[in-house]
Amino acid sequence: MSEQLARLEGMLRSLNLKGMMGGYLELAERAAQSKLGYEEYPCLRLEEELKGKTDRSVTSKIHKARFPFIKSLEEFDFSFQPGLGEKEVLRLGSLEFIENKENLVFPGPSGVGKTHLAIGFGLKACFAKYRVLFMPAQKLIEDLMLSVREGRLTANLLAYSRLSLLMIDEIGCMPITKEQANLLFQWVSMRYERGSIILTSNYNFDDWGQIFQDNVVAAAIIDRIVHHARVFYINGASYRLKNKLKKANGGYIP
Repeated sequence: MSEQLARLEGMLRSLNLKGMMGGYLELAERAAQSKLGYEEYPCLRLEEELKGKTDRSVTSKIHKARFPFIKSLEEFDFSFQPGLGEKEVLRLGSLEFIENKENLVFPGPSGVGKTHLAIGFGLKACFAKYRVLFMPAQKLIEDLMLSVREGRLTANLLAYSRLSLLMIDEIGCMPITKEQANLLFQWVSMRYERGSIILTSNYNFDDWGQIFQDNVVAAAIIDRIVHHARVFYINGASYRLKNKLKKANGGYIP
């Protein structure tokens, strides 16, 4: 390596321009052959660097979101859930609901694709550079309970309020005590009109009083969630059951 190239790579490393490190020699040769002007060549290199930084930023946001699996909104099989408004759901992929601090709620039985939809919107939000977090409801409750024991509940609630989109999966899947219900109320109140929530639940709102063991707290939570929300009830068949039937019938579903 010549002294000049070594010096160039040293400066790129110091400036943390990793994207430009990768292929500047190849691009320089192409630039010479194509007789690119002095302004065109650095512009081309900076575009490559910007693309690299964008890709790394999106990858980092997806990692921090803690998705249990990766599935896009476009992969959702609306034909298997004909009662779900495909056009309306896909229209929300513009993420305007995040800008408006609106919520999305997907109640329905197990296996109908609620989590898939939540993750699909979460992925789009990551690509749009929003701060996103996916949490099972039980994990959120455990985190809130721990923060109470450690005396950092207010700080924890504030941290949650700074996220652009929070996805809470399977509300009601596990029993919720009155103390836990009160913590969820504080969490919802802190998020209220500050950021978007996507909730999935196996239960309709009418059953939440029983889930939370407190009708008053349940009503207060529901009121804050649905005030600025789109609610999509999914009452179709289970995807998991569909796959079992498909295997049992040699790949044919009657």
